[in-house]
Amino acid sequence: MSNREKISWCAGILLLVALYLLSSTDLIIKEKKREICRISVIIDNVNDNYYGSFRAGMDMAEKKYQADVNFITLYAENDEEQQEELIVREIKDGANAIILAPVREDLAVMKLDEISPGCPVIFLGPTAINSSVACSISVDRYEMGRTLGEKIAESEDPAVPVCLFSEGMEYTGNLDAYDGIRSVLDPAGFTVRLIEKKSEDTYRKAIEETVYPESGDFMAVGMDVGALSELADILEGSSVYREHVTALYGIGSTTALLNQLDRGIVKGLMAWNRFDEGYLSVEKAVQAAGGEWKEKRITLTPEYIDGEILRSGIFEKMLYPME
Repeated sequence: MSNREKISWCAGILLLVALYLLSSTDLIIKEKKREICRISVIIDNVNDNYYGSFRAGMDMAEKKYQADVNFITLYAENDEEQQEELIVREIKDGANAIILAPVREDLAVMKLDEISPGCPVIFLGPTAINSSVACSISVDRYEMGRTLGEKIAESEDPAVPVCLFSEGMEYTGNLDAYDGIRSVLDPAGFTVRLIEKKSEDTYRKAIEETVYPESGDFMAVGMDVGALSELADILEGSSVYREHVTALYGIGSTTALLNQLDRGIVKGLMAWNRFDEGYLSVEKAVQAAGGEWKEKRITLTPEYIDGEILRSGIFEKMLYPME
């Protein structure tokens, strides 16, 4: 091999090495780096007990869209002022989008308008779309209350009074559900009483006032998942209470509540697809942060579930979502 050929071979090898080094350091072929969308999910509770399926859907969307989702709970139950502070904090910390389950819808909307977040907000509630709210994902609370009222009217005796238990009428969606259920029970001849939570033992005291003076039986309805969960736990812990509370209905579902429905502690409840709610909230947050979304308002369909329907498996995918 001549010197010229040797030089050509060496030059070729050096060129290949140089090209390899350049390409491996992105100096020639630059890989398009995907920006991570930082999403802050601020809920209305001190823990995620009522968000199991929601978080499963949220986690799936987080993986699919390669987002960075920060799930934030409150330090005090139903503290709207603290929730407002968390919104401001997350915006200052550089969140690209916020998913908000408001304690009080009216106050949350006012606060968002006041602070003008500068990043899209996905609202878990039936709010009006404005400059601050990019998309709302909700379930029709009035319709849930109305449907639940119809199921009660079909199955129960109007001579037995109904007690509606609520964490508070001012909290998101509760008043709509209350109006919905009363739109059916009042014309059907039921006597209805509202009991709003004022302290940790409000619900237990209300039940005891009926049980121990033996003033009569009544039906209980948990108007939100917090009230329904607490009532179910109280009744499950006392056979005496269950003798006087003829039936327990409510709004909301968790794994614990579905187990209590299966055991007959809860007679019927309204549920919706929390997995889809969590998935869609992250999906729309990513799209809104990138300026790519169409839906402004998404309404989820509620379903009535009793023990027979639960065991039939009709809504198994909705109630027990699997990734």
